[in-house]
Amino acid sequence: MEDRNGIEFLFNKTILITGATGFLAKVIVEKILRVQPNVKKLYLLIRAKDHNSALERLHSEITGKELFKVLRERYGAKFDSFISEKVAPITGDTSLINLSLRGDNSNINKDIDVIIHAAATTRFEERYDVALGINTFGAKNIIHFAQTCPNLQIIVDVSTAYVCGEKVGLIPETPQKMDIVGFNIDIEKKLVDKTLTHLIGKKVSTKEIRDTMRRLGQKRAELYGWPNTYVFTKAMGEKLIWEYKENLSVVIIRPTMISSTYKEPFPGWVEGVGSVATVSIVYGKGLVRFTYGDDNTIFDLIPTDMVVNSIVMAMMANANKHCLKIYHVGSSLRNPLPFRKLLDINYQYFSNNPWIDGQGMLVKISKAILVKRRLHSQILFLLFIIVFMILKLVDKASCHYYRLIQDKLLQIKVTYKIWKTFKPYTSFAGIFDDENTEKLRTTLCKNGEGEEVFNFDPKCINWEDYLLNNHIPATVKYLF
Repeated sequence: MEDRNGIEFLFNKTILITGATGFLAKVIVEKILRVQPNVKKLYLLIRAKDHNSALERLHSEITGKELFKVLRERYGAKFDSFISEKVAPITGDTSLINLSLRGDNSNINKDIDVIIHAAATTRFEERYDVALGINTFGAKNIIHFAQTCPNLQIIVDVSTAYVCGEKVGLIPETPQKMDIVGFNIDIEKKLVDKTLTHLIGKKVSTKEIRDTMRRLGQKRAELYGWPNTYVFTKAMGEKLIWEYKENLSVVIIRPTMISSTYKEPFPGWVEGVGSVATVSIVYGKGLVRFTYGDDNTIFDLIPTDMVVNSIVMAMMANANKHCLKIYHVGSSLRNPLPFRKLLDINYQYFSNNPWIDGQGMLVKISKAILVKRRLHSQILFLLFIIVFMILKLVDKASCHYYRLIQDKLLQIKVTYKIWKTFKPYTSFAGIFDDENTEKLRTTLCKNGEGEEVFNFDPKCINWEDYLLNNHIPATVKYLF
């Protein structure tokens, strides 16, 4: 790393950011504008029908959010003019060739110094065609576009640590090559196209197409050893980056489960129902009393502002180097949080601060039960299904008269959904090695950056304090 800091690196840079309306990318935009107002231009790639629609999304879904309140207070009446000067929304789509750039936007490649590719669909059970288009071929399209940028210094791809699949032990920061017998990304694309053509030819409903494509994605993911469509398609995206990068300087950031802001621009801002937020929501609303998992499973969390800080420092450290550098950004190795502790802290919070439901009633919760053995959980869910069917018949016969029965039906549905969706993570036996990230942190300290500006050290997090006073209240405020 050269003897300079992240703020200086951002000076006079033109940066393209994809996925700008997403949770993480918003925090990236805010951070850059706050610490380096002399950035030259932020181009935000936004899916929209025209420029006016993109501009509307910029104001309503990005700069209009509470996340930007620090900047609004700083600039006051000049905030909108500052945004207009520094931020340019451009219509485009990463799932299409050349990002679907047209007109005046087709020449922005000549100006770009840095690309931060954060566009993704993060739904675990997304339609296979949608996830393949955005998460997999979106990565290929952004690499091809980067190769047309004559002044590009670095491209950062935001991936996920869970591209590793269902691994155990220490998981290294190595490229995702997916050398699996019988696996071929082009075959996956042909399978998707063939399935869609067949469904459209049969003139089935939109719902049936959606459900079929979701099932197909889950089936293909499990076939090759991944727990869901999201991480499977992100793994394929990394493979394409590896294959097509050529001489580009590439950084892949692999965060674990991203949670609310730790400190910047203020503690406790969150958006979107992610994995850890879901834990608090279903627990606080009394929808789940037990789930599959082990007390000692490490639930790897990392605050979103720490992920953003690692992105800035990683691109500074690797700019203009023909490399492919991978960084795990998480906490499981340096500051592990057991799943049992996460549940207990949620129990502590909602016992002291019970949620009030739509009927004005305080929701009483019980301490979560973890079912450790898969067989036991399957037997338990079989009993649940039997009870569910009986209650459903009673509910139908009574014309939905008994609210207690409806509440119980909802609880069983949610419990099953949580068990099915999160069991790969509530029993995950891997720990993410972060050797590259730790070296980056060490260099950061040596160069005098300090924790005040670009802190991404998970060791400084007191989990009980952060969750009780920061993350869970933020989840209740923004997501309940």
